[in-house]
Amino acid sequence: MTEKLFYKDSHLREFEAKVLSCRPAESRELSGRKGCCAVELSGTAFFPEGGGQYADTGMLGGFRVVDVQEADGHIFHYLELPRDGRDGAGSPEVFRPGASVTGTIDWEERFMKMQQHSGEHIVSGLVHARFGYDNVGFHLGSTDCTMDFNGDITKEELREIEREANRAVWKNLEIQTLYPDERELAQMEYRSKIEIEGQVRIIVVPGYDVCACCAPHVSRTGEIGIIKLTHIQRYKGGVRVTMLCGARALADYGVKQEQAGEISAMLCAKENEIAEAVRHLKEEAGSLKYELGEKEKKLVLAKAGEIPRDGRAACIFTEDFSGDSMRMLMNRVLEDGHVLCAVFHGNEQGGYRYVLGSRTMDIRNMAKELNAAFGGRGGGKPEMVQGTLSGKEADIRTWLCEKAGGK
Repeated sequence: MTEKLFYKDSHLREFEAKVLSCRPAESRELSGRKGCCAVELSGTAFFPEGGGQYADTGMLGGFRVVDVQEADGHIFHYLELPRDGRDGAGSPEVFRPGASVTGTIDWEERFMKMQQHSGEHIVSGLVHARFGYDNVGFHLGSTDCTMDFNGDITKEELREIEREANRAVWKNLEIQTLYPDERELAQMEYRSKIEIEGQVRIIVVPGYDVCACCAPHVSRTGEIGIIKLTHIQRYKGGVRVTMLCGARALADYGVKQEQAGEISAMLCAKENEIAEAVRHLKEEAGSLKYELGEKEKKLVLAKAGEIPRDGRAACIFTEDFSGDSMRMLMNRVLEDGHVLCAVFHGNEQGGYRYVLGSRTMDIRNMAKELNAAFGGRGGGKPEMVQGTLSGKEADIRTWLCEKAGGK
């Protein structure tokens, strides 16, 4: 059995231990990664994956630790070895059983994870105390931390929880670790998502939370730095809350401050007034879009008025109208009694988008032939087909004249 040094001192960064065993890692153990070996030690400061938290990484005996897993009390360190051209990798001499090796964990990453996990306990404890909701899902990912609660929480209530959680941080409370016996545990009220066999490890944030937990935590709440609840969404009958603590919250604030500064400069507005500036810009853009739409309608009517009302098929090439305006022009021409109307937008170099329509005939077969003749593609309904094609304007006009008597 491996001694869990991370429980004795969660701030232990470097340690020495004896090698108990070393074997080539099976591909299924590391999602197919090859060239790894699995090392078991007499003791370790590397926390294995568990409790919603991914494993520590670092160095062991000069080799990179890429994963740590626990099985039946045995903790295996998966090391990335130099490739030797084979599917697997042998066991380095440094990891012979009985040898002493030095391990060093990636401290900044470990400390960041402890900040998130300790912050999660405070938030979950506050939610449970105020609403009676349980944390039914916790995931500490590579970029953020999420908590799933089995009840509804409003945005305003979440802001109140955030304020209270940060008060717990500012109090710099000592986080306690308890190992109660069966009698003490039976008399204790604590949070736990699962039934636990054997010794139960309890993490206590005085006045805020008592919870069974297998992960290392900061020593005092002040080490968390700050707790920021960044997002809330409905999830499986409750809510999912996204949280950033400490180093992650600071990094996120830095990114947002930089972006706010850039937006502020572009809008010539103070950073704390950019939302109002964007709202004003959006309203202005909406008004301009409406005005342009109205003017484009007039241009469409003017263009349609240029087409002789002789009832024949009309073929129109334009670089001025696209999208809805093409359909609007086609419909206006058809309203004037033309048997068919084809509108093309683009040019011979880049190709054309087209809309083809009729009020009196099914034009889908004609569209298929048009696409076949000019390398096009598209589809639609009997009365209207849309698509793209390429070719010369003169050739396309000639083709349509032959098929429908167009102009």
